[in-house]
Amino acid sequence: MLLLLSPVPSGVSAQSFTTLVTFDGSNGANPVGSLVQGSDGNFYGTAWYGGSSTNCRDGCGTVFRMTPAGTLTTLVNFNQANGANPIGSLVQGTDGNFYGTTTGGGSSTNCGTFGCGTVFRMTLDGTLTTLASFDRAHGWNPATDLVQGTDGNFYGTTDYGGSSTNCYSSGCGTAFRVTPDGTLTTLVNFDNANGEAPNGLVQGSDGDFYGTTFHGGSAACFAGFTGCGTVFRMTPSGSITTLFNFSDSDAAGYFPEAPLVEGSDGYFYGTTFQGGSSRDGTAFRITPNGTLTTLVDFDEQTRGADPFAGLVQGSDGNFYGTTARGGTTVRGGFGFGTVFQMTPAGVLTTLLAFNYARGSALYGGVVQGADGTFYGTTAGGGSARAGTIFRLGGVIPTPTL
Repeated sequence: MLLLLSPVPSGVSAQSFTTLVTFDGSNGANPVGSLVQGSDGNFYGTAWYGGSSTNCRDGCGTVFRMTPAGTLTTLVNFNQANGANPIGSLVQGTDGNFYGTTTGGGSSTNCGTFGCGTVFRMTLDGTLTTLASFDRAHGWNPATDLVQGTDGNFYGTTDYGGSSTNCYSSGCGTAFRVTPDGTLTTLVNFDNANGEAPNGLVQGSDGDFYGTTFHGGSAACFAGFTGCGTVFRMTPSGSITTLFNFSDSDAAGYFPEAPLVEGSDGYFYGTTFQGGSSRDGTAFRITPNGTLTTLVDFDEQTRGADPFAGLVQGSDGNFYGTTARGGTTVRGGFGFGTVFQMTPAGVLTTLLAFNYARGSALYGGVVQGADGTFYGTTAGGGSARAGTIFRLGGVIPTPTL
């Protein structure tokens, strides 16, 4: 279905929007992570729920392949034993295989019958190998993407678990390294003071890893919250330095939910889920030594609200991202989310405001395909109310950088 959006609200650019896939449960449901384009030109991703297994309520989730034209093939149906309910995106390793995580399932029983989560490897034809099962001590609920380091190993984070008791019985989360053959090493046990609930890693050009935590840190936060989040740097061996502490009274925002991305200028760019002048989230730039600049204050009615995913730098040098809600189409006081473009200086252009038919709840980011257009997912909405995959192209403006 091709929709040419017209008329165009002020501040919104005309775009060609195509719904490529509508999820319906049998082919997966509620994709939360971003897509990745493989070396074969196809797109690969995960669905949080759905699939053929009856071992999880509403299905244990899937891994899928989609052609640029929108033909979807389910490659893996998770079944609890081999993992369950993937949230993070996949990464294609230098060996050509895909690597990822599931938030539940696996062999450990330390997290109840649901399981603590897994790390897996998948071939292009869908042959899946479980590399590691988490067990609370090493962390649990890995809900973000892996990144392959320059040493060939994979690095990631878990939301909970680890050795610290400063975050109730669930633990504060960990950062870990896993080899391509499945040897798992815990590098950091977060302890609230240095952050809590980390959101994934990116390896900088200096060789260190950079990331954010959703909670924790030393700055004041709302009653009932133990810190408003941090930005940190971690060496490959696991030595961690806090670069920035978010505060409930800070214009920088609070509760960052996504990994960072390193721009071509050497700075790191990211988003906060809430905070800023409208308390609807922010986009920011931070130097490798911790100097943070707020670039965008989101607001629900015009720019979107609650950016859950990270940013991606396009071939034009601008950054592209999504908001989980907000925008010009509103029902019940809430918008359905947006796709936006942001220059490195913070000039924001809303490219598309979603409605329920197009999809809603954009928890994943967008990826630029080899054809120059952007591909993304919605976790809800669409004709079956289980999410969609879309392509967005057309007249994308190029503001002065």
